[in-house]
Amino acid sequence: MPPRARRPAARQLNEAARLTEQLRQAGYTKRDVARIIGRDPSLVSQFYTKGKGAAFVPALTRVVAAIRTGGITEVSELASIAAPHITRRTTAAGTRARVRTKSVLITPTGTGTGRVGTAAITSGSARLRPLIAEAARQGLRLAFTVRMPKTGYVHPSGSRTDSPGLRRGVVQRADHTEERSYGSAATGGFDATDFATRVDATGGDVTAAIHQWLVETGRIHQDARITHLEIRTWRSR
Repeated sequence: MPPRARRPAARQLNEAARLTEQLRQAGYTKRDVARIIGRDPSLVSQFYTKGKGAAFVPALTRVVAAIRTGGITEVSELASIAAPHITRRTTAAGTRARVRTKSVLITPTGTGTGRVGTAAITSGSARLRPLIAEAARQGLRLAFTVRMPKTGYVHPSGSRTDSPGLRRGVVQRADHTEERSYGSAATGGFDATDFATRVDATGGDVTAAIHQWLVETGRIHQDARITHLEIRTWRSR
């Protein structure tokens, strides 16, 4: 009989993956880790499969220490601890490497749009944070559209207490979800600075900030789950 082929040796975990494993043993998921470091969950998976994550080791080290010695458990608090210790990786020439991400564009007139789906929603819609922050810096107005199961809303479709009528403010989907828009150029929208402050207060979690506003204003139930989110900006005249 020909000799049996040897199985390839298992990949040894790098430091970022090892620290992530410690967080998982403490009850956190890869998505939680992604929220803590302000990145997409797919990058955390690449700590294991492609050996990435060296730039996040200092931050993850401090997060693990905060859990073990400080008793801190909230993801938003851990994200605040991690943020100052996350640095951009450098190229072979020593310059800061570019981050491969979808650009967020705000035109000279202040018009900007960003939209995220289910996967990004779960990790806090981090890619929308730069759009909101830049809108706040420029003193722009802001509006947003949320999509969630119909049962998540407090008011019925078309209620003017919630959004400006069924035809203009609500889009019903075949999967029993609804899109409802809040704010517009016609109504004046919202101050982007206010929402940037809300996002900062949640440790950069845009989903949580929008969810909190909707609950506070009596538009959705506490346990409602946002599935899609769109942010729009413009310059007031």
